[in-house]
Order: sequence, then structure tokens, then C-alpha cells
Amino acid sequence: MNLQDKLTGFAMLGATWVMWVLVGLSVGGLAVALERAVYLLRTSDDVRRVKADLLGLLRRGDLPAARARLAASRSFEASVAAAGLTEPDEGAASAEERIAGAAQLAKLRMERRLAFLGTLGNNAPFLGLLGTVIGIIRAFHELNDSAGKVTAGLMAQVGEALVATAIGILVALPAIAAYNAFQRVIKTRLARADALARDVMAHLKAERPASPARAA
Repeated sequence: MNLQDKLTGFAMLGATWVMWVLVGLSVGGLAVALERAVYLLRTSDDVRRVKADLLGLLRRGDLPAARARLAASRSFEASVAAAGLTEPDEGAASAEERIAGAAQLAKLRMERRLAFLGTLGNNAPFLGLLGTVIGIIRAFHELNDSAGKVTAGLMAQVGEALVATAIGILVALPAIAAYNAFQRVIKTRLARADALARDVMAHLKAERPASPARAA
């Protein structure tokens, strides 16, 4: 038996298993989307209020209270800004590096499992197309067995092929939409974290002692 015969025998198993794989992947994608949505909601906060409180405390020079206010927030925006106040005596350069590191960690945590959604959205149509190819192969065999006559079995195989493509598209569209929505939310939150961290950096640079040359 050559390779073509083996592939033909595999195709004769039908496209039903492809549809069940797509259904299973869609359930997995839904679970990931719900988990990420709950996680992002649980780690969100009123950033405007946090920013107003932080600026007030920084203007008074109350760094311990500013750190406590950021620690009380459950948001990633606050945790990124709080990294700059961990060791304020080490200078603005060190604070900037800590903020950059915290931002990267926050990005990784928020993007966790999103690769599954992106992969599902990009590849589900191809998996559906595989089911379509299998269905067409079975339809040709049915046409050959019926001596070229259109039978109910032939129409069933063609219908199965079309359904496989439709399921692949239906699985891909929500996955892509959810992936893009989450990426937009993450991008917005990282921008807010950067704005909050810049307030911290501005305070640290203002508090830095003037150099001897500037003092002279």
C-alpha cells in the first residue's frame, strides 16, 4: 500500500472527528477567555483615583504613605508604579529599571494563555478546511460507487464537508475577537501604568540633589 492509499484510507474515516476536535477547542477557547476576563477584572482599579491620591502624597513628600497607597491597590498599574518607590534612595536610574522590570512582569501575567486564543483563531479555519477536504474525498468515493449518480449518501458527504468549514470559521471568529479585545485592554493598562510610573519618576528626579556643577 503506497502513501496515497494510506491517506485515502485515513480520509475514509470521515470528517466527524475534525468537527469534534473543533468543538473541543472552542470550549477550551471559551474557558480561556472567561478566565482572562475574570482575572483582568479582579486586578483592575480606579486608576484616576489612585493617581490623584499618589500625587497628593508625593507633593507632601510622604513616601511611606505613597507606597502604602499603591500597595493597597490590586491593579497592575499600581504595582508597576510601586516598583519605583521600593528603594528611592538608590536614585532615579535604579527606580526606572525596576519600573521597566515590573512592567514586563505585569505584561506577561496579563497575556498568560492568550497565545492559545491567537493560535486557535489563526488555525481553526485550516482545521475546518481539512474536514472539508476529507468530506470531498468521501464524496468522490460515493460518486464512484454510485456510478456517477447523485445519491443521498453523496449529498450527505458534501454537506459534511461544508459544515466542517463553517464550524472552523465559527470557532475562529470569537477566538480572534477575544484575543484582539484582550490585547487592547492590556495595551491600555500598560499605558496607564507607564503614566503612573512617570509621576513617580518625576518626583524622584525632582528630589534628587543637585550636582556640584549645577550648585556652583
